[in-house]
Amino acid sequence: MRTKPKSLVMTGYHTYKSCIDACLQCAAICNHCASSCTQEEDVKMMAKCIQLDMECAAICYAAAQLMSLGSEMAKDICRICADICEKCGAECAKHQTEHCQECANACKRCAEECRKMAA
Repeated sequence: MRTKPKSLVMTGYHTYKSCIDACLQCAAICNHCASSCTQEEDVKMMAKCIQLDMECAAICYAAAQLMSLGSEMAKDICRICADICEKCGAECAKHQTEHCQECANACKRCAEECRKMAA
């Protein structure tokens, strides 16, 4: 049986599973939070939260996809993902709604996983 040289061995889904799972969960919860924020009484007050939720979901999906593909850029995008997750989580933590608190927790977990992965 032939094996690939170490430099050609692909990493991907199984290597990054914990981080991929955290990113996908965070993206889903950020989408839920953004949608729920549009139903709040003062939607204008939630505008920054909604924007960060959408940005966070987008980068989380992209990070999960690049990790699944074994991209050589996965660590770079995970560093950016962690930064955006931290910003989104901090904004959501300011709001006392259940969906924002759930989102803040998911963002914190995702940022931690992305920082570990990118180290």
